[in-house]
Amino acid sequence: MAKKKFKEVVQQSDEAVLVDFFADWCAPCQAMNPVLEDVIKELGGKVKLYKLNVDKNPQVSAQFGVRSIPHYVLFKRGKILWRKGGYITKRDLLQSLKGFI
Repeated sequence: MAKKKFKEVVQQSDEAVLVDFFADWCAPCQAMNPVLEDVIKELGGKVKLYKLNVDKNPQVSAQFGVRSIPHYVLFKRGKILWRKGGYITKRDLLQSLKGFI
């Protein structure tokens, strides 16, 4: 996804947007990357992935109460549909997201 402003992406997208709150130094965040890519592929474009570096965007992280990473928040037209912190298996993530698309 092009580097659009966070607010524009989550408020204006007609598709659901899964925001991945991460940091470069976070090992579980790195471990989740292939899982996220697989899940997004399997959902066939119905969910967009937006990666948000918490070190570069502390105000956005604070606004959504993200205190630990990795943390995932699913938005649709600016509303939070689902959120989860920590490592999540591909199966669990797929099942969770499928309920909203």
